[in-house]
Amino acid sequence: MGTPAFALPTLQGLLASGLQLVGVYTQPDRPKGRGKQLAPPPVKLLAEQHGIPVFQPPRLRRPEVVEELRALAPDLIVVVAYGQILPQSVLDIPRHGCINVHASLLPRHRGAAPINKAIMDGDQETGITTMLMDVGLDTGDMLIKRSTPIHPNETAGELHDRLALLGRETMEETLARLCAGLLQPEKQDDSQSTYAPMLKKEDGLIDWNRDARTLHNQVRGLDPWPGAYTHLNGEVLRLADTRPAQGQGRPGTVLAADAAGIHIACGQGALVIGALQLPGRKRLSAADFLRGRALPPGTTLG
Repeated sequence: MGTPAFALPTLQGLLASGLQLVGVYTQPDRPKGRGKQLAPPPVKLLAEQHGIPVFQPPRLRRPEVVEELRALAPDLIVVVAYGQILPQSVLDIPRHGCINVHASLLPRHRGAAPINKAIMDGDQETGITTMLMDVGLDTGDMLIKRSTPIHPNETAGELHDRLALLGRETMEETLARLCAGLLQPEKQDDSQSTYAPMLKKEDGLIDWNRDARTLHNQVRGLDPWPGAYTHLNGEVLRLADTRPAQGQGRPGTVLAADAAGIHIACGQGALVIGALQLPGRKRLSAADFLRGRALPPGTTLG
């Protein structure tokens, strides 16, 4: 059970494992792009390429859907970013349970956006946890944890791709231990849990009164989606490729602007912006942006 590109490496690992895949469950096709034409999820495309039956129920908990799944008689269900909550009626079907690949070191960052939240919170490491699912939100017993450092300027998109591959490796190790009877589930310490809620576009709004390091983490934690943004003369201005620096001034004020970047005063320090994007335009480097639009010192953003 999985839907987006993050789930593809794990599905590829299952396809290469020699295990029999009796079915793939994924979200229904959704409208996409300016034309709003229905587009299949990435997991569906990969499953169909390998002749695996695909199921796309809008609601997994419907009785007829549960019965259809029960008829497949799976020994194990592997779940990676599926996008629906599994009810107890589904969790009870496979004799080895439902194992989830979660993109954090649980119990930290339970929820829908653990990759983004780890970066936005300034974490220096994150990882993958395979977990025996229960009816709670990422509260099940942990099976295997594998950590990886978060690089200082790494974006959520870059970390996403690395964790997707680590997710495959961790799931393969989990399956090997399961088949050998060596898995040892470990309870989570709920007192150490944090929550990573689903992202909204509004999360990208920059508050220049915050310190430069926090804003740098916000920008890279929301790249590529939903993206961090401020306003320039009433227009939305998306920001990327940032770094914190020394500087002082009224928050939101341009301190300097050259080909190396645009320095903006923050509540503490300054944020250097290396790439910018106006509505309907492509992302430009600071040098290219300044060729078409001057940002003299004293210009106010926000």
